[in-house]
Amino acid sequence: MSGTQHVEVVTFGESMALMTPVNTKGIEYSGEFTKSFGGAESNFAIAVSRLGHRSGWFGRLGKDPLGRSILKAIRGEGVDVAKAELTDEAATGFMLRETVAGQTSVYYYRRGSAASQMGPEHIDEAYIKQAHILHITGITCAISETARGAVYEAVRAARKHGVKISFDPNLRLKLWSLREARKVLLPLAEQADYFLPGLDELKLLYETDDAAEIVSRLKELQAVSIVKGGNNETLLVDKDGVTAIPYVKAERVVDPVGAGDAFCAGFIAGLLKGYSHAEAVHLGNLIGALAVQAEGDWEGLPTWERVQAIWNNDAHIER
Repeated sequence: MSGTQHVEVVTFGESMALMTPVNTKGIEYSGEFTKSFGGAESNFAIAVSRLGHRSGWFGRLGKDPLGRSILKAIRGEGVDVAKAELTDEAATGFMLRETVAGQTSVYYYRRGSAASQMGPEHIDEAYIKQAHILHITGITCAISETARGAVYEAVRAARKHGVKISFDPNLRLKLWSLREARKVLLPLAEQADYFLPGLDELKLLYETDDAAEIVSRLKELQAVSIVKGGNNETLLVDKDGVTAIPYVKAERVVDPVGAGDAFCAGFIAGLLKGYSHAEAVHLGNLIGALAVQAEGDWEGLPTWERVQAIWNNDAHIER
């Protein structure tokens, strides 16, 4: 691995190989597939890097062709991977995704993967200490008890050294029960500086559909809360109250996967640029809208130059 560089944002978790049929016949009847990869945390790290900030991602991948290709691709996006590990103790996880008749289905093959064997001993406190923000997700908590321990250790290190904590619960009920998720995710939200849930997730976690009650629960947190997935608007809940920030309309939706990760990256990048919370949410909305207009978990993430061109209404010129 290359030497560690100073990074502004650190994140970690599982990245998996992604196989997708090249046609619309679905997995069962397709003979050709494209290969890529995906993972909430690596999607986030790539997005932050493209937006002009130094991000670091680490995790465990199998010392196999899939693991090596994923690590090379993340490094190639300018993300620091000095703390990532290739291991021969377990294989890289992978997933199959199909879209048939407009319905997307994902099939995971991650049980016992290299990432699921990550534990507190894989957390480098000094690496987290030198960052401004630690970004964590609930997915890492869900893949195994040892990985959950790694999240707790990373949070402990961040709080010890005054590193801000960004938390996306990323509730995945294919990985654990809602009851188990509540016991883990709600206490983590209490330790976060920036809480980035979806509205549907909050309804499940707080066991209510009442918007006023949800906002009241969020106001009890120390965190600035950003609620994604509202009625054409993102809610900002902070010490100043509740602010509704309209979505940025996507010209067309090609692939919605990864939109939440893109939003989180846009919001955090906005904070790093010195934006207000509301301005950072607006940037997050834009990044999310751009990300869904291309296939893949991370391939459509925009560069900072593209964002500036959109804001300046510059025309695209093909040379």
